[in-house]
Amino acid sequence: MADREHDIVLFGATGFTGGLTAEYLAEHAGEGGTQTKWALAGRNRSKLEAVRSRLGSDHAELPLLEADVNNEASLRSVAESTKVVITTVGPYIHHGEPMVAACAAAGTDYVDLTGEPEFVDEMWLRYHELAERSGARIVHSCGFDSIPYDLGALYTVGRLPEGVPIALEGFMQANARFSGGTFHSAIHAMGRLRHSVRVARERARGEPQPSGRRVRGLSGRPHNEPDIGGWVVPFPTIDPQTVLRSARALDRYGPDFSYSHYLVVGKLPLVAGMALGAGAAVALAQTKPTRNLLLKIKDPGEGPTPEQRARAWFKVTMRARADGQRVKTVVSGGDPGYTETSKMLGEAALCLAKDELPQRAGQLTPAVAMGEALIARVERAGIRFEVVEE
Repeated sequence: MADREHDIVLFGATGFTGGLTAEYLAEHAGEGGTQTKWALAGRNRSKLEAVRSRLGSDHAELPLLEADVNNEASLRSVAESTKVVITTVGPYIHHGEPMVAACAAAGTDYVDLTGEPEFVDEMWLRYHELAERSGARIVHSCGFDSIPYDLGALYTVGRLPEGVPIALEGFMQANARFSGGTFHSAIHAMGRLRHSVRVARERARGEPQPSGRRVRGLSGRPHNEPDIGGWVVPFPTIDPQTVLRSARALDRYGPDFSYSHYLVVGKLPLVAGMALGAGAAVALAQTKPTRNLLLKIKDPGEGPTPEQRARAWFKVTMRARADGQRVKTVVSGGDPGYTETSKMLGEAALCLAKDELPQRAGQLTPAVAMGEALIARVERAGIRFEVVEE
């Protein structure tokens, strides 16, 4: 791909998170003393021009590429012009597949910020083998889903003895608001749970398992963890799936690896309130009329203000046991859904475009595709990885 016109193309820069990612690349793509050739892509040229104008005079000549998920030729042209595509165009289950297909066919690396398990499983079923043949690295969930957990697990495992069983628990705490796009993705995912389960089972039947090793996800139960922050509840997001896929692919996770994933809610009454709220949302998402009512609560493109993002934070605690040794680590940062996600997404693309990485292809997790190189990048970007107890 050395002769491609661009290093990175950002598709979806006119959306809320896409705009923040454009701003991040504008500030950081040239760091390290090497030039990064990047471009913006989208279906509305005037909106792309507005984004470019917002980036300042230094980027007045930034290339703009017209591309639409409903125009296969336009996506093929984008994919063939660049080493890496970043896409922020969701919900991915509705709009994501055409760009995955284009990148897998062109041998182009791909990153997104999806938290939609059904989409990730569908893309593995349809394009993993094609990407392996073309050399493309298809890396989903390169934002707050699932970088802190996936890289946090890798960071923690690296501080434990090799070749021994490892039991790892992850605990997520955050104070943040979410955008309309994130809300719409979540509601659509809730409405497709039955199909999502079928797709997950189909992938599980076809996906190779590690030889001579065991990797398990443990669902856990609600319980009190005073040293973590109070009551915790199992949190069945895409994040534990990502951690477990990394563990299956990498022998460093040991001969017997288990992972449990929790949300820290603090006080006991909140456990019951969250369960009722989640149950109601899932029930309402099952039929189109009630799902449409939920979707009207927040419009796509809406997001928290700069002041709200400045007050937001996240903290992911990893607690591990291995061969009598205990380690606790923390991954932490600011606004998880937008400020930090734009960092993670931008640095993942720069990592794929610039860094010496393992020669792997197909659909990969961030830890498998980029590993320690991406940890180093997001640390330099201000996201903290630290050992707090040994």
